Amino acid sequence: MFNFPKNLYTDVRLENVFTSEITYENGELRQNLKRNLKGGFIRIFDGQRWYYSSTTDVDNIQEEINKLALMAKENENIMDDPVVKNFQVNKGEFLHFNENDILKISQEEKLDLLKSYFPIIENKKEIKIWRAIYVDRKTTKEFYSSKGADLKFDYQTCALAFRYSLNIEGKTLNNGYDKTFTDFNELKSLHKGLKKNLVRDIEFTKSAKPITPGKYTVILSPVATGVFTHESFGHKSEADFMIGDETMMKEWAIGKKVGADNLSIVDRGDVFGSGFVPFDDEGTKSNKTYLIKDGILTGRLHSCVTAESLEENPTGNARAINFEFEPIVRMTTTYIEAGDKTKEELISGVKEGILVEEISHGSGMSTFTIAPSISYMIRDGKVAEPVNISVISGNVMETLYEIDGISKEIELLSFSLGGCGKLEQYPLPVGMGGPYIRVNNITVQ
Repeated sequence: MFNFPKNLYTDVRLENVFTSEITYENGELRQNLKRNLKGGFIRIFDGQRWYYSSTTDVDNIQEEINKLALMAKENENIMDDPVVKNFQVNKGEFLHFNENDILKISQEEKLDLLKSYFPIIENKKEIKIWRAIYVDRKTTKEFYSSKGADLKFDYQTCALAFRYSLNIEGKTLNNGYDKTFTDFNELKSLHKGLKKNLVRDIEFTKSAKPITPGKYTVILSPVATGVFTHESFGHKSEADFMIGDETMMKEWAIGKKVGADNLSIVDRGDVFGSGFVPFDDEGTKSNKTYLIKDGILTGRLHSCVTAESLEENPTGNARAINFEFEPIVRMTTTYIEAGDKTKEELISGVKEGILVEEISHGSGMSTFTIAPSISYMIRDGKVAEPVNISVISGNVMETLYEIDGISKEIELLSFSLGGCGKLEQYPLPVGMGGPYIRVNNITVQ
């Protein structure tokens, strides 16, 4: 397709992105947008330096290649370079969404679907302000390289999100309900879920009391588990953080015991959802990468460059938010694997503790903090009264050892609003989630 220069490594990533977004505020239409953006990202490597270019003029990619080649120095041995050897040569079309292509859905259908949920919210007098959002994204990528890679693949998501503010006799709660899928039809049957969420949130707002600060055994729901895993451990597993940092390399040595025996954490790009990437932005096929296996540090996330630097293997985690940026090491769908207990068994083993069902945000690397929005006391093995909690926190390395129970139930979650941020690249779609986990000695405020 392209005339690649001799004695240089070259790759080209083409992207064709369709998005639409509809927003209502208190029943009034505020936004109804459709966009289509095409672009390309070109890289050339001469064994010493990388040369980059991005463009929306996809008909003149060859000119961009030729310009970059003039800056580079020819290298007859470029194909023997350790980094270049890491690049996979994958070929073929991998189009997963031809049958349920979101582009086949009219904007009118999307509007009608969103409006079908309005009566549920409008009938709740406790809701003072609300927003309803529909958003979708369909991306088709092509990847070509001078080694022979020739790929075409796609991914898509569509989502409904509701945000609302409750005020009940001066007690307030800001919360929401989000669902993201790869099939538009799955968005049509969320009415019961939205109703259930609202009823729970109204009752919580009426009854919740401030928590007594202290250290507790805490059970985290799949969404809380996912945020903990992503923020507190997933980012630590991105190999570019470790290059040149001897202290971190010692702390995160492969084969080191880092958590409880029942703990396994994986990252995988082959799970449908917002973290789905059948191939990364260097053409590497997605993998199931164990970061922790049975409490032992077994892997980390790599691009071809970081894999060569640390003498490990690429994992399919070189990702860019769009064609304007170079790929860097990023997560896909990161989660704790299922355990051997039920949710009820986890709860029944707690004399006094806390169940965190929903959260508003979380962060952390060495120390993590999570801000719960919906939480309950656990007393004598039973879920009791709702409680207001500002944050829960702990040391990541210590907390990984404090996990003493993991549920059989597991839920992998996708999010279409927001995403993961790293360096200047935000927001990147990722997936997360996992089982319910029981963790001891968590600081609660």
